[in-house]
Amino acid sequence: MKRIFTYLIVLLSAGLVTQTWAQAYPSKPIRIIAPFAPGGGTDFIARVAAQKLSEVLGQQAIVDNRAGAGGTLGAELGAKAAPDGYTFTLISGSYAVNPSLYKLNFDPVADITAVIQMSQGPFLVVVHPSLPVKNIKELIALAKAKPNSLNYASSGAGSITHLATALFADMAGIKMVHIPYKGTSPAINDTIAGQTQILFGSVAATLPQMKSGRFKGIAVSTPKRIAAAPEIPTVSESGLKGYEVILWHGMIAPKGLPKPILDRVNGELNKILQNKDMQDKLAGDGVSSAGGTPEQFAALIKRDIEVWRKVVQKAGVKAE
Repeated sequence: MKRIFTYLIVLLSAGLVTQTWAQAYPSKPIRIIAPFAPGGGTDFIARVAAQKLSEVLGQQAIVDNRAGAGGTLGAELGAKAAPDGYTFTLISGSYAVNPSLYKLNFDPVADITAVIQMSQGPFLVVVHPSLPVKNIKELIALAKAKPNSLNYASSGAGSITHLATALFADMAGIKMVHIPYKGTSPAINDTIAGQTQILFGSVAATLPQMKSGRFKGIAVSTPKRIAAAPEIPTVSESGLKGYEVILWHGMIAPKGLPKPILDRVNGELNKILQNKDMQDKLAGDGVSSAGGTPEQFAALIKRDIEVWRKVVQKAGVKAE
């Protein structure tokens, strides 16, 4: 009986220590690694998250841009950091592509702690106004009638824009010519100029060009239409059943992040993502807030790694 009582006291004491420790967190600034250069979508969401976390946690959250190798350098740095709750990494959907393109020095599933999915959004499928198509069905018909006569732009070989279009072409049974660029801006500029005819781009990058008449928007890649352009149908409903690509961003931490800290950060970010101000900021970048549990985000990462592995292998894609 005495042994059981002692055991209960130890458990109770451990629980109180853990609770006190979690309440004291954080006691110093937090680093959020953005594995891309300043100015892009990942950097934008990392900075918005940092600002909001600073407000609710009472410690400054600082964005640390570590670009290179398609985001793998920053992701590796984050995965190998101490799991003490003071280093997080803001990743995008390309994180799930990289295991198929690069030899990684860490396991993208086993060596991280998924914290939360921050955002979700579509690709907007746009074409040059001179292309004689009004929808996905007509685009597929034209590509089938003239194999390898249509050019599509991407932000680089192996980029998420490249693979999203390659998946589309494979599911549609069509052949198009891939023209890779070093970034989104030159891909957009050459599509506006008519050097390429088709582009799968983020809403933030392509919608303004569509509204100005430089692009013709024909579909979105998500399962549902988007509020920013409700008149544009989804790829699935307009001619290619089952096609779905969701652009996402999320927060990860090193493997072994203590559960009290994981629960605290996940809980705070879920509340932040439900805030109208945060939702408005994300909407300005063409995406919507996500949220959810660490387990849900971990499942999304694992699923997308397998999806893109199959696309990379079938299309024979190589990283630049």
